[in-house]
Amino acid sequence: MRAPSAVATCLLAACASFAAAQPAARPDLCSGRWQGGVLLPGTRLTVDIDFVRQGDGSCTGDISIPQQNARDLRLKEVRVTRDSLVATIDGVPGTPTFTGAADASGQRINGRFTQAAISAAFELTRGPTPAQLARERLAGFDAWIDSAIAAWKVVGLSVGIVVDGETVYLRGHGLRDRERRLPMTPQTLLAIGSSSKAFTTFAMGALVDAGKLRWDAPVRTYLPWFRMHDDVATLRLTPRDLVTHRSGLPRHDLLWYNNRTDTRESLVRRIAHLPLSADLREKFQYNNLMFLTAGYLVGTLNGSSWEDGLRDLVLRPLGMTRTNFSVAESQRDPDHSLGYGVRRDTIERTPFRDISLVGPAGSINSSAEEMTKWITLHLDGGKLGDRQVVQTTTLRDMYRPYTPIAGLGTAPELGPMSYGLGWFIDTYRGRYRVQHGGNIDGFTASVTLLPNERVGIVALANQNGAALPELLARTAMDRLLGGERKDWNAEALAQRTAAAGGAREMEERKGEARIPGTRPSHPLAAYAATYADSGYGAATVQLERDTLVFTYNGISAKLAHWHYETFSALRNPADPTFADQQLTFRTNAKGQIDAMLVTFDPNVPAVVMRREPPARLREVAFLSRLVGRYRLPTGQMVTITLRGATLMYQQGAGAPTELDPFDGTTFSLRANPQISLEFRLDASGVVTGVRGVQPGAVFDMPRVP
Repeated sequence: MRAPSAVATCLLAACASFAAAQPAARPDLCSGRWQGGVLLPGTRLTVDIDFVRQGDGSCTGDISIPQQNARDLRLKEVRVTRDSLVATIDGVPGTPTFTGAADASGQRINGRFTQAAISAAFELTRGPTPAQLARERLAGFDAWIDSAIAAWKVVGLSVGIVVDGETVYLRGHGLRDRERRLPMTPQTLLAIGSSSKAFTTFAMGALVDAGKLRWDAPVRTYLPWFRMHDDVATLRLTPRDLVTHRSGLPRHDLLWYNNRTDTRESLVRRIAHLPLSADLREKFQYNNLMFLTAGYLVGTLNGSSWEDGLRDLVLRPLGMTRTNFSVAESQRDPDHSLGYGVRRDTIERTPFRDISLVGPAGSINSSAEEMTKWITLHLDGGKLGDRQVVQTTTLRDMYRPYTPIAGLGTAPELGPMSYGLGWFIDTYRGRYRVQHGGNIDGFTASVTLLPNERVGIVALANQNGAALPELLARTAMDRLLGGERKDWNAEALAQRTAAAGGAREMEERKGEARIPGTRPSHPLAAYAATYADSGYGAATVQLERDTLVFTYNGISAKLAHWHYETFSALRNPADPTFADQQLTFRTNAKGQIDAMLVTFDPNVPAVVMRREPPARLREVAFLSRLVGRYRLPTGQMVTITLRGATLMYQQGAGAPTELDPFDGTTFSLRANPQISLEFRLDASGVVTGVRGVQPGAVFDMPRVP
């Protein structure tokens, strides 16, 4: 913005707000938009002023001077008594002062402006309020949305826009159920995905205000058992680090995705076994598990749960009575949306996926109508009526850039992007913007705030990975700000068309990376087993007829041999999560498949999932059958005993050592894993002896009665 001239600077005083209480019969001077000018010698400088009456009775506002390219400059220092005002701009040379009075209607203000030796008349006329002006500027927006929906093959979209405390746009577009032709409404429930993160940080802010949480204390202050994979990060990680994506931990999303067996606490404990890819606070790395930890911390400090804390703090006070935390609950509501996706230009139904386990990072479901209440709470500085739910300073801290993401924006209209506390931070055409998107199976959300302009926009789409919600927010901001407009939609559609061909070509060429003429080194049945890692837990490979099937967290995919010991997952139409996922099996020195390597997160080395023994090798009833005395070829006796559910090996008078189960009836010596023992059973299941294998020797030990 170009700095205003000395004369233009004087005009800033004219926008000083009017704080005196007015008689009930007269309109409040501190409300709405005022338009007019200062009659300087030989020219008239136009001014536009927006006023807002604050809850404490004070008046705030901003002034724009089009001829000086000065926009939304803040007003202060106002003294008002009934229908008159004296306003001085603090900090501007020459003591710029406006002295004026309102006419009988309260719709005009006339007076004198003085600054040093300058004296000139000024006049202001009440214009439309920011909300009224917003409605005018949104004329025709319905048609734009309907056209964009068709272009992007979005089935349905629900939109809410708030300006200056008023909902100026609230409408559903398209369908919430394509098959039954049910319309999308402002009340329709949709998943908001990662837009849930701001709810989690809001709850943390309330705990900070209550003195129960400190942003910069170590997490272990509140969860003494908490550990990261790195000891230094373990000791230094703070609640602020949890929600600013700077922990050093990459996404590791497959740990929680579709996980229906773990608890939140067990997932937080597993973080200790997940490798980091950066140092603490080194760089931005989006991470849902850290937000899961933050939500678990909220529940712990509240003595309840993350869900109960948000119900008490936000949902009930705001009247967000239908907003919930699980797609299972949403489906019980008569006005909920189904989810969809687009594959090769064809709209497909996307099944619901329950992600309530990782709820603090993204499981909230809401409607455009109820989300307007949420954004209004933010635009009002954390205040709900007379209740200050979260201190304004705490809320503003959430909008502060903590973790840099990118330098120059991807377009001239966009400023550098950072991450605050549960919000992305950037600028849009020079305006400070706070926003967060959300994407989860079949749904995309966008929540945008322009705090200084008191503008909030929410767009909820029932399409997976949709570009439209963000494009809608940018288009709406262009209209509401009243300046230059850009056809964001046409630009994005052109980019999509240009990229589509390249993406198809890359997919068609994937086979070029395969080495032809190879085959597996083992029969397929040898690969079938359970494989486990201390961080990611267990995955299974089963042989179904003549095909291997990989399953993790309840998601299955058939495997096709790729090359050597590597297999590639085929696309499962019911759940394509693991399409093209590659798994490499490892063979030990004995020729046994002892591990499976799989890349669950591309930012860290492949996870080594070790082959798990069959369940019966840990069952006392079966192990008891193996207990006994066996004779080595040297004549020395070996005694096998049972300690709990662990077999113990003792050779002669030597010290006993544990036997670790491997597969079938084979165990290895823990003290020397190169030695393996295979218990031999007859047709009736009675142990007859042991076959031993070690480097340079194979031996049999018959059982001694």
